[in-house]
Amino acid sequence: MGGIGLGFLLAFTMITNKDAPITSSMIEDAASVIGLEFTQTERDTMIESLTDTRDDLQAIREFNLNNSIPPALNFNPIPAGKQFDFQQRSQVWDLPQNVTLPENKNDLAFYTIGELSYLIKEGKISSVELTEFFLDRIEQYDEQLEAIITVTRERAMERAQQMDAELEQGIYRGPLHGIPYGAKDLLAVEGYKTTWGAAPYKDQEIDETATVIRKLDEAGAVLIAKTTLGALAYGDIWFGGRTNNPWDLEQGSSGSSAGSAAGTAAGVFPFAIGTETLGSIVSPSTRNGTTGLRPTYGRVSRTGAMALSWTMDKIGPITRSVEDAALVFNAIYGSDGIDQTIVDLPFNYNANLDITQLKIGYLKSAFEQDYWNKQRDSLVLETMRDLGVELIPVELPDFDAGPLRLILTAEGAAAFDQLTLTNQDDSMQWQEPNAWPNTFRAAHFIPATEYINANRARYQLIQQMDSVMQQVDVYLSPAFGGGNLLITNLTGHPSVVLPNGFTDEGRPTSITFVGDLFDEATVLSVAKAYQDTTGHHLKHPPLFVE
Repeated sequence: MGGIGLGFLLAFTMITNKDAPITSSMIEDAASVIGLEFTQTERDTMIESLTDTRDDLQAIREFNLNNSIPPALNFNPIPAGKQFDFQQRSQVWDLPQNVTLPENKNDLAFYTIGELSYLIKEGKISSVELTEFFLDRIEQYDEQLEAIITVTRERAMERAQQMDAELEQGIYRGPLHGIPYGAKDLLAVEGYKTTWGAAPYKDQEIDETATVIRKLDEAGAVLIAKTTLGALAYGDIWFGGRTNNPWDLEQGSSGSSAGSAAGTAAGVFPFAIGTETLGSIVSPSTRNGTTGLRPTYGRVSRTGAMALSWTMDKIGPITRSVEDAALVFNAIYGSDGIDQTIVDLPFNYNANLDITQLKIGYLKSAFEQDYWNKQRDSLVLETMRDLGVELIPVELPDFDAGPLRLILTAEGAAAFDQLTLTNQDDSMQWQEPNAWPNTFRAAHFIPATEYINANRARYQLIQQMDSVMQQVDVYLSPAFGGGNLLITNLTGHPSVVLPNGFTDEGRPTSITFVGDLFDEATVLSVAKAYQDTTGHHLKHPPLFVE
């Protein structure tokens, strides 16, 4: 008889006459929607209580809660008894030296952050010149890509001039000094629209600047564009159209960090910021051939970012190399004193880490399955062995995580409750049964008790996943294999996704490296060792190479 909750109550409140008297038959019909059954006596006994609760629910709706207001309850991904290293040690980088300007200036489009950084620091190119170069590429190519919502030209040129002036005064902020970038348009930037990719919000301006943008400002980076995202962080369809894959313009870029990945791959900016709730860095990085870092949940502040799922949203860099991802992450991680989910732990990156001294695993059963990218993924394992790594077979917890997706659905529906209640969701472009408008409506029928129980089950999953991570420092997984994507997004583990080859049609494929909680440093070092050996990331979409 357990499980009565929010979904049950709303099942009979969302009727034509919301003030109609609650009857036993209404309760019976509502209970069947969520798979429950009550006796006639039980239903009759509930009527008075449910009438009072319906009034309370309506009162809560009238709070008109803004998307920026988080729940009072914070998700904790840390397993019971987990210990961490709190000592910040000297970081070791692999920054290039003696970089020269290319004979063909267009080659700058695919220089790494490290290479561009050297050119700026040594005065071989100014931030203003570099910013104008990438702004010109946006103007030249975005009609094909549809990767940009807003060009922040005025802000960009002002910042670039400031970075050049500081450099003349001997002030150098670090490797991101003067480097242009793009940011997913769910991050607020004062003075510019923040559309969340969705028609109901296409003219929205938020009077603040997201912490991630502020941290990148402090590091000297230059925001030149706000990039597309599938509406409300789902897919690659936004209010202006569809973002396209630069390797095949007839195909969508995937999402939801659509423009961030497509634009980085096409060389319209050196790097971009994306977000992931359930695949929104991994999927577009795979499709577009970029390198994406999905940090640990609680690593990067989400202040000023659109909320989709308060317990699953994560912010991370999309770049063209692992080293670049590490450089950007180094600038954006850490507390801002506002996002209460942030855990302050060091980032001890070592580009020269001896990975043969690590315990590196692979999801044995996932790699042994018959799937479309098996050949390229198997070559990754061979490459790791050639690097001297003794791969350890591991398996994910024997846990049916699929039903826990309702956590994301329920939180998303709460985050956009006003969108549903005011029927503004009707103006969204994508209206399929599995699109957000219908998903959010249906989520109102998820019982509160089952949402809580799903998170209790998630607690069990976290403990079981920690048992896996006690066997290894890092493990490899097919990008979408073995339930890894869902499980690690639920548990909050960091991952690096990077190219591992190309299909016969010339489209990129990817592999995923997963690390322990708050240990982005180790998983980045291992992924870098693989990437440096293979060089798949050095190939760029032919349509955008001049």
